[in-house]
Amino acid sequence: MAQKTEKSDVEWREALTPQQYKVLRQHGTEPPGSSPLNVEKRDGIFCCAGCGQPLFSADTKFESGTGWPSFFKPLEGSVETTTDRTLGMTRVEVHCKNCGGHLGHVFPDGPQPTGMRYCMNGLALAFDPERKTP
Repeated sequence: MAQKTEKSDVEWREALTPQQYKVLRQHGTEPPGSSPLNVEKRDGIFCCAGCGQPLFSADTKFESGTGWPSFFKPLEGSVETTTDRTLGMTRVEVHCKNCGGHLGHVFPDGPQPTGMRYCMNGLALAFDPERKTP
């Protein structure tokens, strides 16, 4: 990835739906069970809905029972994390490394081989069944 995606707030509002803007740019969360990506089972790549950055391979997706698309491992170099202390708790927030968009949170209660659960907002993702793991 040569250059990061940078847009003004106005450009982000124009490029995203209001729901995507709330999640990706304002750190919102969609209601559990609301994303059609929860049941997506095809091969392909889950990308950032804001900038198209490949984030997760479909072969790392699993059913977590949480109501959000969950993965046990991101594609190498695709995400960054920060500490989130909102809502009276400490969590690890996951962002797209390319555009900084808020994707969700990661928890240490996922399946092997990593033991991690990347709990992502479906609104923050776009699924591309034609794209294969790089």
